[in-house]
Amino acid sequence: MKDSIIPVLIIGSGPAGLTAAIYAARSALTPTVIEGKKPGGQLIGTTYVENWPGQKRILGPALMQEMREHAESVGTEFIAGNVTKVDDTQKPFAVTLDTGTTFHAHAIILAMGAEPKRLNCPGEDKYWGKGVSTCAVCDGTFYKDKKVIVVGGGDSAMEAASFLRSYTDKITIVHILEKLTACQAMQERILKDPTIKVIYAHTVSAIEGNNEKVTGVVITDQKTKASQKIETDGAFITIGLKPNTDFLPAPLERDQWGYLKVHDQTKTSVEGIFAAGDVQDFRYRQAITSAGSGCMAALDAERYLSALRK
Repeated sequence: MKDSIIPVLIIGSGPAGLTAAIYAARSALTPTVIEGKKPGGQLIGTTYVENWPGQKRILGPALMQEMREHAESVGTEFIAGNVTKVDDTQKPFAVTLDTGTTFHAHAIILAMGAEPKRLNCPGEDKYWGKGVSTCAVCDGTFYKDKKVIVVGGGDSAMEAASFLRSYTDKITIVHILEKLTACQAMQERILKDPTIKVIYAHTVSAIEGNNEKVTGVVITDQKTKASQKIETDGAFITIGLKPNTDFLPAPLERDQWGYLKVHDQTKTSVEGIFAAGDVQDFRYRQAITSAGSGCMAALDAERYLSALRK
C-alpha cells in the first residue's frame, strides 16, 4: 500500500465514527475522519445524556467533545467538510468533498448516521432540545409526571408512548391519519391504556414556548382545518428517520428505506467498505449501539487491510 493513501477513511463524526476512529488509531491505521455536515451527530442537539455507561449525567455536546478529543489524542486526523461522492469503481477508493477536494483510501467506514424526519413547523427549530425531541429513550426521564405529546402513529411512536408511560400518565398521541399504522400488538397495548389519549387526523402545525422551553403545540384538523392549542411540556417527534445515504453509489446495497445492508456485522456489498451506526441500524438507534458497531467496523477494516498486506 502506498503511504500517500489513507488506510482508513471514516465518513461521519458521531458515536459510531469517533469510536471507529479510536479503535483504528490504536491499531496504528492513522485514520482520517470527514466530520460531515453535522459534526458530532444527533447528540449535539440533545441536552443531558443519562444512559452512557460511566457517565451518570453529561450534556450531549460535552460527551461528543470528549470522544473527539480522545480520537484526536490517539492520532486521528479530522477534516471539516461534507462528502458528496464515493467512487467505489477503483481501488483505492476515491472520496470527494463539497470543497472539491478528493481523498483516496484503502478502506472506508460509513458512519454518516440518520436524520430524524422533521415536522418543519414554526417553533420546531427554536425549541429543539428544549422540549422538542426525537428520542423518548434518551429524554423520557426528564418528563416525570409532565404532559407530553407524541407525534406519529407507527411502531416508533407506539414504542415512544410505551416508554414514556413509565414516567408519566399524561400522554397524548397526535397522528395525521384516521387510524394508527403500527403493528396490531403495539396498537392494542397503547389503545388499552386509558391514560393515553389519541387524536386522529390532526397534524402539529406549530410548537410554542416561553423562549426557554416548550409550553404547548398547535394542532390542525386535516378535515376541517380548525386549529387548537394543547398545553404540553414536551413534544416527541416520531415520524421516522432518514439515513444519510443518498450520495452513495448504487453498488452499495440499501433497503427500501435507504439503510445500508450489511453482512458479517459491518461489511457492505462492496469489499473494503464498512458501515456502522444509524446508517445501517433501523432498530436500536442508540448512541451506545452506534459506538459498538463503530468498534466492530474498525476491527473488520483492520482485518481487511491486514489481508491486503499479505
